[in-house]
Amino acid sequence: MHIKSILTIIALISFYTVKSFGQEKTDTATKVSAEKTALPMPGMSGPLTLNPSPLKFGDIYLSGVVSGLVQFQNNVARGDKPLQADISNGQVFIQKDSGIIQFFVEVGAYSQPDIGVPYLRSNLSAAAFYGVVPQAYLKIAPSDNLSFLIGKLPAFLGTEYTFSFENMNIQRGLLWDQSNSVNRGVQVNYTVGQIVFALSYNDGFYSNKYNWLSGSVTYTADSANAFTLIGAGSLSRTNISSAATPLYQDNEQGYNLIYTHTSGPFTIQPYVQYTEVPKAALLNTSQNASTYGAAVLVNYSVPHSGFSLPVRVEYIASTGNVAQGAPSLIYGVGSKAWSATITPTYQYKCVFVRAELSYVKANNITAGSAFGPLGNYDSQRRVLVETGLVF
Repeated sequence: MHIKSILTIIALISFYTVKSFGQEKTDTATKVSAEKTALPMPGMSGPLTLNPSPLKFGDIYLSGVVSGLVQFQNNVARGDKPLQADISNGQVFIQKDSGIIQFFVEVGAYSQPDIGVPYLRSNLSAAAFYGVVPQAYLKIAPSDNLSFLIGKLPAFLGTEYTFSFENMNIQRGLLWDQSNSVNRGVQVNYTVGQIVFALSYNDGFYSNKYNWLSGSVTYTADSANAFTLIGAGSLSRTNISSAATPLYQDNEQGYNLIYTHTSGPFTIQPYVQYTEVPKAALLNTSQNASTYGAAVLVNYSVPHSGFSLPVRVEYIASTGNVAQGAPSLIYGVGSKAWSATITPTYQYKCVFVRAELSYVKANNITAGSAFGPLGNYDSQRRVLVETGLVF
C-alpha cells in the first residue's frame, strides 16, 4: 500500500476519533473501558500518552498517532538541509492483548529524528529501514507469566524507543546510535514474582541473517524503582551493510544497565552502555573497537497542567587506533561526544505540541566524519517543533 493512501486512511480515522472524543460509544465501535488506562504497545516512556480510550472492535483495539515536525540546524551535513518540515509519524496500531493468541501490528509512515545524524525524510524512511509495517508480531500467552513472540519485534538494547512519539525527547540520542531498534525473530518472556526474563534469537540490526542472541532481566523492586540488565550481540560475523544494518554495529556485542525511578511528577532514568566490535577480516578491521557511555533522562510533569519538561544529557567515547586498523564507531576512530537535549512538552487530551533544543559536541573527530558539508565541524545545534494528535 502506498504511503499516501495509508496517511489518508489515518487522517479519516483520527478525524473520527477527535470528533467523538468524550462522546458515548457507537454501535460499530466501542471505547476501551475506564479501567483500562493503557495498551501494552507501542512502548511509551512519556511524557506523551496515547489515547486511553482507543477504538475497539470486539477484542481488537485500533489506535495511532499523526504528527509533523519542523527542524532547523547549523553545520549541516552534505545532502541534509538547514531548515525542513516533514511528517514524523502517520501510524496506526492494531492489537489484541488478551487471550492465548494475541498480536500487534504497526502500519504507516515515520521518520527517525536522531541528534548528530542527517535527517532522513519520512517518504524515504520506510524503504531505507523497516517498511510500511515496521513492527508486527504474533504472541502466544499460555499463562499470565509466560509468552512467546514471533515477527518484527522491538529490539532489546538501549532505553529509547524507535519512533519520536514514544520517547521523552523528539530526537533519539548518541547512545541510541549504537543500539538496534527493530529485529526479526522469536522471543520468550517469563515472569517470576518481581523479575521478568526475556530471551530472543533474531537478526540483530535487521540484517535478515539470524545470528543474534539478546536477553534481559528486569527487577521491579517496588512501584518507584526498577533495574534492567541487557546483553545482546552477534554470534558470527557478517558483511551486510545498509541504512538499517550498519556494518560494524551489526557485528557488535552490547550491554546496558538501566535504573528507572518514578516519584510523583518525576521520572529519572540513568543508564550505562558498553559495546564492542571484534576485529575480523570480513570487516576489513585488524583491531577491536568499543564504545562506552552513560546518559541521564529526566522528566518533570507539572501536576494537573499537561506541561512536562524532559531533559537528556549523555556522553559516549570510542576506542581504537587508525594505524592499527580499528573501525570508526562515532565521528572517527577514537572519537568522543556529548550532548544535551531539552524538550518542553504540552498535551491536551489527544493533541500535543513540543519544542526541542539540542547540542552535540564531538572530540577527536576524523576529518570528513563529523558535521558540516565536509564533515570537519565538531558541533551541531538543532531546534525542532513537533505537533500532532493521538487517537
